[in-house]
Amino acid sequence: MARRRSRGVRVGDLVIGGGSPVIVQSMTNTPTTAVRKTIDQVNRLVDSGCEIVRLAVPNKESVRAFAKIKKATSVPLVADIHFDYRLAVAALEAGADKIRINPGNIGSPDRVEKIVSRAKRLKKPIRIGVNSGSLEQEMRDKIARSKLSRPVATARAMVESALRHLRLLEEMGFCDTIVSLKSPDVKTTVAAHRALAKKCDYPFHLGITEAGTLTPGTVKSAVGLGILLAEGIGDTIRVSLTAEPEHEVRVAFEILKALGLRQRGPEIISCPVCGRCEIDLAKIAASVERRTRNIVRPLRIAVMGCVVNGPGEARDADIGIAGGKGHGVLFRHGEIVKKVDESKLADTLVREARKLDR
Repeated sequence: MARRRSRGVRVGDLVIGGGSPVIVQSMTNTPTTAVRKTIDQVNRLVDSGCEIVRLAVPNKESVRAFAKIKKATSVPLVADIHFDYRLAVAALEAGADKIRINPGNIGSPDRVEKIVSRAKRLKKPIRIGVNSGSLEQEMRDKIARSKLSRPVATARAMVESALRHLRLLEEMGFCDTIVSLKSPDVKTTVAAHRALAKKCDYPFHLGITEAGTLTPGTVKSAVGLGILLAEGIGDTIRVSLTAEPEHEVRVAFEILKALGLRQRGPEIISCPVCGRCEIDLAKIAASVERRTRNIVRPLRIAVMGCVVNGPGEARDADIGIAGGKGHGVLFRHGEIVKKVDESKLADTLVREARKLDR
């Protein structure tokens, strides 16, 4: 698919935009001041495939902790700052590979300029975050007066806010900028990005903010991000879930894999259970999915309920199983390899999949 042409912005040893692959991000949910716990969580995120990790920096103690975490990890770290420009400056000095700010709540332009000056000197990028729930009062008033539907009016206000912030940084001679336009509403988020994509070439950080708990948040994120990514819009993504952040990374990669934009780890193909199925397919599929999460190589793994149709329907799978009555078969690319007892189906499939990961 054709992707929107955006300028490249370097974050650590990665490039966001400029034709680079869509980067997967997440954010720690531990207190940044809990250094050991945060380091452990960052490492778990990296193991799950996360490529950039964001940390909240709400106070001076968090800045000091950020510096320690940065020294103990290798992944690019982003400092998330609100309100206090001094924390942004300090986080840059502490080694942040990028900072995320909303210039609208940082204060006067001279305060923003202090951040920009330090970012320029250290050659670090800035993400401008515009969220529908924290728009400037002027923009909220415009939404209230508008005769347009709320999603359209909000999207327009978000774009206007983003362009204002971008111009402010440009006037200060700063263009190493990434921009995000986030809302809990899918239609608002999509409309805002479509509009801004026509007005600038800065790389976009996509996300449906406050998307919700695991299942509804996954659905909203998949719909919103999927629409934009399918249109070629988006350079890095974060799936925001009320769940452990490793889930965010898994969902992000599943979205990218479904669109053919990234390939990492297995794709599990499993059929809906019907009356022909004579094995506990749901239990087997869940076991296989859980036990193959640490596989990095892109594989298609099939868990099918029927020997009659399973191998043929999943002939594109690298490896798979299909059930019978008390037993099943192992197959590769639609060709049956051997018969397997039901109790050993999951173990057999996982073992064969791991062989392919070597």
